[in-house]
Amino acid sequence: MAAPMRTLGNLAAESTVFFLCDMQEKFKPAIKYFSDIVEVAKRLTETSKILEIPLIVTEQYPKGLGSTVSDLDITHAVGVFPKTKFSMVLPPVEEELQKRPNLRSVVLFGIEAHVCVQQTALDLLAKGLEVHIVADACSSRSMMDRQFAYERLRQAGAIVTTSEAVIFQLLGESKHPKFKEVQALVKAVAPVSGLAPNL
Repeated sequence: MAAPMRTLGNLAAESTVFFLCDMQEKFKPAIKYFSDIVEVAKRLTETSKILEIPLIVTEQYPKGLGSTVSDLDITHAVGVFPKTKFSMVLPPVEEELQKRPNLRSVVLFGIEAHVCVQQTALDLLAKGLEVHIVADACSSRSMMDRQFAYERLRQAGAIVTTSEAVIFQLLGESKHPKFKEVQALVKAVAPVSGLAPNL
């Protein structure tokens, strides 16, 4: 019996959607390294705009927790969906996914890593999609919860990666017509945000 195929996690702009999970104003004081992950999320939202990759945004109970932080330009998002469920996989989000029959990969980032991000990833994996968790663009109130979320997500079959790896994988080569525009977003190294404490 042949061994099951490993997920290689190749990304292509035409078969990818970006998910931005609950990066809201009221979470600022509570989430570890919030300003760092916002800075990285900014690179990703700009990349989605430049490469014309659909961006889906959710906001957890926005009436009480506020809107997505103003640092992030989400004007090009295909939808900004309010929710009370932890997972981003809501009926209107599923409708957006169904509009894209060639969809293979979801690049997922936001908060909290061990709650909404994790539950979203598990729901997407159950649908047979590849899920790329951008470790330097996700966080939690507790670094312990963040760390174990990444471990749990790897065990479930998600790909835990970094923003720069995702961005260059989507470009594929330096001859890409948008290379210089996107390269400008990653000229400075992304903040470490506690992921490599010895650096």
